[in-house]
Amino acid sequence: MFALADVNSFYASCERVFRPDLKGKPIVVLSSNDGNVIARSAEAKPGLKWELRGFR
Repeated sequence: MFALADVNSFYASCERVFRPDLKGKPIVVLSSNDGNVIARSAEAKPGLKWELRGFR
């Protein structure tokens, strides 16, 4: 048996579970290899493109 779950902003949502002080704040999760955006909260989505790199 296989299951597939598509969760909106999964990594950002998980971070809020462990850091409740981040509630309502924009959260962006970057990959460790190249600094690309891999997850963003609803507050961070306006104006933030997926193509943006965290480190330049």
